[in-house]
Amino acid sequence: MSDFDFLYDHTEETTTRFVCFVGEALRRFDLAVMTTTRYYGKKLVIDLQTGRSAVIGPDDLAEEGYLEYAFKINEEEAAELVSFLGQIVGTINFTDI
Repeated sequence: MSDFDFLYDHTEETTTRFVCFVGEALRRFDLAVMTTTRYYGKKLVIDLQTGRSAVIGPDDLAEEGYLEYAFKINEEEAAELVSFLGQIVGTINFTDI
């Protein structure tokens, strides 16, 4: 038996969208966008080129500098990523309440 002190151990079916696009800044984005019941309806976005990931909802897209920090990209690249993610990120669902 392991000596791990698990905080949670949960398995669920998810939906993952794989998308690749190039914006006007000529930055190629290879993304995996995972939809799950966790994270209150936010999406888990993984940059497949760098391995960086972030849990993103509409509030995160509105936060200045968040995508630049999370994905280590410049302001122009972040604006293009916000434009794309704004089309697929839905509303936040608080199911715990």
